[in-house]
Amino acid sequence: MVGAQGEQLGVLSIEQALERAGADGLDLVEVNPMAKPPVCKIMDYGRFKYEEKKKTNEAKKKQVVVKVKEVKLRPKTEEHDYDFKIRNVRTFIEEGNKAKITIMFRGREITHRELGTAVLDDVVQDLKDVAIVESTPRMEGRQMFMILSPNAKVAQKARDAHRQALQEQEKAKAARAKQEEQDEKAKGASPSSPRAPAAAPAPVPAPEASAPHPSST
Repeated sequence: MVGAQGEQLGVLSIEQALERAGADGLDLVEVNPMAKPPVCKIMDYGRFKYEEKKKTNEAKKKQVVVKVKEVKLRPKTEEHDYDFKIRNVRTFIEEGNKAKITIMFRGREITHRELGTAVLDDVVQDLKDVAIVESTPRMEGRQMFMILSPNAKVAQKARDAHRQALQEQEKAKAARAKQEEQDEKAKGASPSSPRAPAAAPAPVPAPEASAPHPSST
């Protein structure tokens, strides 16, 4: 059995272990059920689950999520439509994602599968500087498709960009937290507005001296 501070407590009975955990106000958790005897640890299980969830969420944020985008072409796709779609595929792959290139056959086109293969070969050549063939062309019903993924250089660049974006987000988050803390301190430190002094009473004007009556002569 392992104590709350990681200390070894030796082999205890279930009753003794529960009593020890209860005395510490913590939980008894089985951490290695395959050991003989099983290993238990005294811990705050609620906090343990919280920390595990926090670690998992942090790990997920650092992972690069790879998406797969499907682009559909025809055996006789017009050149301007082909160029437009290939530009989109290039952008998508440069972001670290994968592309599913699908050739759709209609009617009697299915008898000329070599036309679909030729289109896929053109795609591979046009994107050879950023992509590699992950899944070679194959048929599925009336469709032929292949999977392209970023080459090593492009994939690394996408991971670096993702990592840089995360760092920028963390910096912005820290800056906001710091600014909020400073604002709170400023609010607490600012004195209350002083009260305006009461207006002094207006002076009472002195009575005017009455003019003397002229003396009679």
